[in-house]
Amino acid sequence: MTFEELNLSPSVLTAVTACGYTTPTPIQEQSIPVVMSGRDLIATAQTGTGKTAAFILPALERLTVKSTMPGKGPRVLVLAPTRELAGQVMDAARTYGRGLRPKCGTLLGGMPYRDQLRLLSAPVDIIVATPGRLLDHLERGSVRLDRLEMLVLDEADRMLDMGFSEDMEKIVARTPSNRQTLMFTATMEKSVLVLAQKMLNNPQRIELAVRTTSHALIEQRLHVTDNLNHKKELLRHLVSDENLKRAIIFSATKRDADELARELSNNGLPAAALHGDMNQVARNKTIERMRRGAIRLLVATDVAARGLDVNGISHVINFDLPRFAEDYVHRIGRTGRAGASGIAISFVSNSELSYLERIERFIGKRLPEQNVEGFAPLSVLRRVSGGGGKRPGSAKPSRFGASANKGKNSPTQNQGNKKTKSGFGRSTRQGSQQPVIEYRSRRNPTA
Repeated sequence: MTFEELNLSPSVLTAVTACGYTTPTPIQEQSIPVVMSGRDLIATAQTGTGKTAAFILPALERLTVKSTMPGKGPRVLVLAPTRELAGQVMDAARTYGRGLRPKCGTLLGGMPYRDQLRLLSAPVDIIVATPGRLLDHLERGSVRLDRLEMLVLDEADRMLDMGFSEDMEKIVARTPSNRQTLMFTATMEKSVLVLAQKMLNNPQRIELAVRTTSHALIEQRLHVTDNLNHKKELLRHLVSDENLKRAIIFSATKRDADELARELSNNGLPAAALHGDMNQVARNKTIERMRRGAIRLLVATDVAARGLDVNGISHVINFDLPRFAEDYVHRIGRTGRAGASGIAISFVSNSELSYLERIERFIGKRLPEQNVEGFAPLSVLRRVSGGGGKRPGSAKPSRFGASANKGKNSPTQNQGNKKTKSGFGRSTRQGSQQPVIEYRSRRNPTA
């Protein structure tokens, strides 16, 4: 099938063709006809499958017909969990809508109200918003949704994970009952189905296989670590490898992201943090610095796992494993994009074993354990059938102070290694100038 066969209007089709696209992706091929028919839709697909165009193109098609409803509120509303994802959706609306020139804009937390109020002072076609800021405008009376025709819940599962369920219900309560509602989600968990039952009317369901594959072009590796110091030393070694061109490092908390980025920078490695406590201007500057190559290492929380679009990410490193297995797939999906290969490295200790087993069940395979010469762990993962290891969460708010094993240096790590005061000691093999990585399997066959 080609985009021409989807019966898009000439103005929309011209914009798509100008972007170099002729063949829709599977999610686009299946979703666009359903949306253009006016039916509600719930679609499950991984990030990077082209789902944004799957709803933006039919949304623009709807705008080719003038509205008969009076008022200034949006005709199309897209709710997104993060500012980065909202920005991408808006970029797509402007790119594919260049022939229509729709009036569109974003309502995002962390951005000035003045510009948003100016946007809402005149009729608007498309608004892309984060739930909290939109609800704020609704309660202030600065926007109404009585002429809304299409509501899109993008990354609905992520919005639920972030606690936006109540906000979404309040927003939907202010929309017309005859609206068309589209829900796009990476996972089809029970909470998502409950939300769909409340907000969608007899939806068509499209589900692409998300559990059977997890990025075929990405080499996935697992490194067992003994403690925090071991993690930091191993990370410092890996990111010093010249084959690592550009990497995203995921940490569990915002504070950890800041402190880890600072320690990496202090050791001569261009790094910066990205998380939800940063205002949008600071986040945009950080992402732009990454795109320009001013920084090689971006230390991020899961706010960057969805919606972050930076080309040339060669590595993703899970310094901390995600609590939700779905987030693992989204994290590693930042590399290996557009046909390129990538490497995803995950650190795990026995305290994180339950997270690891959850991830492996979700992707349907075990992650291969690898060791770096000179950094082999003293501990072995205590894998048991049905899951094992205690649940993480007992750590203090910041884990980048004194190690839990302070004063108990590993003889394996100390042998032949030179450490700096920061704990990110450069570890090299004797007689070599650059770190050399040699992997060997240490998986316990009886574990």
